[in-house]
Amino acid sequence: MSALLTILAWTVTANAQLELQKYNVDPSQISLSGISSGAAMATQVHVSYSATFMGIGFNSGSPYWCAQGNAFIANGPCVNDPDQVIVSVLTDQTDYYDSVGLIDPVSNLYDTRVYIFHGLLDSVTDPGMGNKTLEYYQHYVNPANIEAVLDMQIEHTFPTMDYGNPCDVCRSPYMSDCNYDGSYAILNRIYGGTLLAPSGPVTLAGVFYEFDQTEFFPTSSPSDSSMDDIGLVYVPSGCVTKDTPCRLHVVFHGCDMGRYTLGDEFARNAGYNEVGELNNVIVLYPQVVPTPGPNLYGCWDWWGYTNENYATKIAEQSSAIYRMVQKMAF
Repeated sequence: MSALLTILAWTVTANAQLELQKYNVDPSQISLSGISSGAAMATQVHVSYSATFMGIGFNSGSPYWCAQGNAFIANGPCVNDPDQVIVSVLTDQTDYYDSVGLIDPVSNLYDTRVYIFHGLLDSVTDPGMGNKTLEYYQHYVNPANIEAVLDMQIEHTFPTMDYGNPCDVCRSPYMSDCNYDGSYAILNRIYGGTLLAPSGPVTLAGVFYEFDQTEFFPTSSPSDSSMDDIGLVYVPSGCVTKDTPCRLHVVFHGCDMGRYTLGDEFARNAGYNEVGELNNVIVLYPQVVPTPGPNLYGCWDWWGYTNENYATKIAEQSSAIYRMVQKMAF
């Protein structure tokens, strides 16, 4: 909903970062989603830690291990030539990682819930990549658990009910007024189709705060992995007291969409917090930053700019996210 109409009754810490807190999270109700490079990151974390994450929302990205550790493949076939993306190659690598213990067993994926979105007007990542992601997940997931929305006239953007650019425009802040609540579509699919939908301005009576990401890098600095020192989180009012079991959802921003570039605009306006407030879903927004050379635009590592293990459980970024989730939920 419009930022002017939304009632901002939440707490913000503007100058000091808090330690990320533990909450009363149902460990069987932890999920994740992302847009663009964040979608590619979401699928990496989903596949790597499938014992933890029960569902994924995927918007305008490329399937697991599409880049194969190669920036040229990432910027070539994975974004503009889906005919060159052979899904059996990606599943073979997935199965190999499973066999050597670098990801959780792929058998966990069968019962997860998957929502795939890709707009037909996407000028950044070929719309055909949505079908490649669908084909990848069909290899592992119960077909009844997969929903793919691949027929909407939408650019490379995060669709909202009424915030952002026109729906056929791809530019910062990469959110668009499409009369389509992308956040609700993702969360409702993941959580069984019974969530309350925002029907007007939502009073965000919970707590929105910045937290210190450095504690999740015990042997290095976040910047060594192109991650920010600061992350963001929204805790709905029903979850603040920790009396009620809540769900937890992790959201991965896209390139040029993180705090370094947009501040908290994406975290405040994508619509996740409103859906979370109505349905007791805590929303975690980990953050990456641009770095000279391999990551000029603040993208998540889906092609190997950190190291060759980027798509596994021992990846620097993925393992930090896992530690965040462990602290909040276990």
